[in-house]
Amino acid sequence: MQGLIGRTAELAMLERQRAAPGGAFVPVYGRRRIGKTELLRAFTRKHRGLFYIGKVGPAALQLREFMEEMARALKEPLLAEVSVDSWRRALTLALSRWKGAGKLVLVLDEFQWMVESSPELPSLLQELWDTQWKKSGKVMLVLCGSFIGFMEREVLGEKSPLFGRRTGQIQLRPFGFREARQFLPQASVEQQALAWFVTGGVAQYLSCFDQRASFRQNVEKNLLHEFAPLFREPEFLLREELRDIAPFQAALMAIATGAHTPRAIAQTSGLAERNLHYTLEQLVTLGYVSRQYPLSGAKQSRKQVRYVLDDALLRFWFRFVYPNRNQVVLLEPGQAWERIIAPHLESWAGGCFERLAREALPRLLETEGVTAGVEVGRFWSDEVEIDVVGLRNAGVTELGECKWGSIGAAELARELESKVAKYPNAKNHTLRRHAFVKRWKGKAPNGVLLHTLDDLT
Repeated sequence: MQGLIGRTAELAMLERQRAAPGGAFVPVYGRRRIGKTELLRAFTRKHRGLFYIGKVGPAALQLREFMEEMARALKEPLLAEVSVDSWRRALTLALSRWKGAGKLVLVLDEFQWMVESSPELPSLLQELWDTQWKKSGKVMLVLCGSFIGFMEREVLGEKSPLFGRRTGQIQLRPFGFREARQFLPQASVEQQALAWFVTGGVAQYLSCFDQRASFRQNVEKNLLHEFAPLFREPEFLLREELRDIAPFQAALMAIATGAHTPRAIAQTSGLAERNLHYTLEQLVTLGYVSRQYPLSGAKQSRKQVRYVLDDALLRFWFRFVYPNRNQVVLLEPGQAWERIIAPHLESWAGGCFERLAREALPRLLETEGVTAGVEVGRFWSDEVEIDVVGLRNAGVTELGECKWGSIGAAELARELESKVAKYPNAKNHTLRRHAFVKRWKGKAPNGVLLHTLDDLT
């Protein structure tokens, strides 16, 4: 597994599937650039398998390339010369020629492109699984795809021929901060955090960042000119999953600039509120937006819902790049940084820091020996907003304030206490105070558990 960062849980799951009796069928899906192919490459380097990457092209071309890959994987060069006219013949031949120990790991990557040229493929795989592969124990079938909608509909969905046949599944998600740091091991913790705030732990995006360069230099290189690798990435993401992206772009920009309720999003974007439900539901399904409620232990009300941009690159891009594209194209990257980003950097980073604090809270509690389950979120009302809320099963609620910029001990204590006083505490829990800060000198305020950025690593 040399060269692969993290993914220990996913690799362990794949190992269990390969070792289990009977056949294994594991769909693997997640957004583009997340590291699906690298994960499966690492797995098939350890366990010899047949790894084929689909492409846009006719079925005959894909079949020929599949046979060439089969010849290489099975170490039978003559197989590359065998002409096949169907996927049934190709897949049956692959299994008949497999002489290795254990299951043949058969990975069909970018499965959506294979199905586009061969629509019969899901039904064929269902037939082979039901009649041969499930009981034989000779196959570990992995279907991998970047189009989340396609995978959930055509592989996992109720109307798919393959529905109900998977023995496991992996929806690969972005790295958390602790694993993402490993992409930039020589950078400072602050630079690592800022990089995570932009990339959200997407492997390919993290690979674009140079640990020898400053955060500003990395943003200028990767986002602030028209030839930059991430300058149009969000557009590509949306176009892969959606047809008319205009209403989705409008909704995303509204959310990124501070509109979080359906009415506010409609007013800011110019979209009709009566039609907004579909747009928001699609964005939630794709994992770009989440639907959130204030966390207090009280019954949730639909009137309290907020829509929040969950994807880090989309948050940054729709906040800074998309509404200023003309300027970004016309200005030098350094000028674009000074005019567009620098004036708002602290407030933007502060909002991202809140997410990092919420991610870190369960781990901080574990270091205290807390074993009770904790639900993590935030709270808001007409009177107060609390950045971090941890609702524990043991009659305790953790309340936290986040400060990316500098603040004094007395001011921090006053601000935190005023917010705690306005928290409804519906379950009458014991309330503990936390402060999350970028850095700190001296003692923590009395009664406050203080966590610096270094503590969150």
